[in-house]
Amino acid sequence: MIPTFTLFIGVVLYRILAGYYGAENSWLLNFSPLAALALCGPLVFPRRVALILPLAVLLASDLVLNAHFGASLITGEMLARYVALALVTLVGLRLRECRKLGVFLSASVAGSTGFYLITNTVSWVAAPEYAKTVAGWVQALTLGVPGYPPTWMFFRNSLVSDVGFTLAFIGCLALARAGSSFSPNRPTQDAKLAV
Repeated sequence: MIPTFTLFIGVVLYRILAGYYGAENSWLLNFSPLAALALCGPLVFPRRVALILPLAVLLASDLVLNAHFGASLITGEMLARYVALALVTLVGLRLRECRKLGVFLSASVAGSTGFYLITNTVSWVAAPEYAKTVAGWVQALTLGVPGYPPTWMFFRNSLVSDVGFTLAFIGCLALARAGSSFSPNRPTQDAKLAV
């Protein structure tokens, strides 16, 4: 239970700090371990914890960030993020028995790309700043809304962080397995207690 809570707090704080300081440091925008947690969490957590933990991290950090920036809590764009993150978690659940790094890295790239396409397409549909044409959709996927960083930069940062944090997560699991009788296909005792 303590490792689960520690991971929850750590990722929430990371997202909040990246949100606060992202304007001054553009590399922090969308650079987060959250998608890697969603993809790799099913390797160590029971199914229910693996499904709830990433969404709970997103909700807790969204509450703080939306309040800080004066954004609405419930929007179509926000719901799209939750659906996209849940889909990444479902991919992780499907890969629970997989032991191939290449499969997880490919899933990480696919998850980043899917997240980007889903969230930016919903923004294109919902935001009045975008023309409801193919050109408007391309704008939503590349430049975004004037006055904000381009959306391709958010995608680049999330792709790099998703692959990097997935690699780190899988590497830590491999080290733990090599150093003990840990099996990445079974939840740890702490994870079982967290249910």
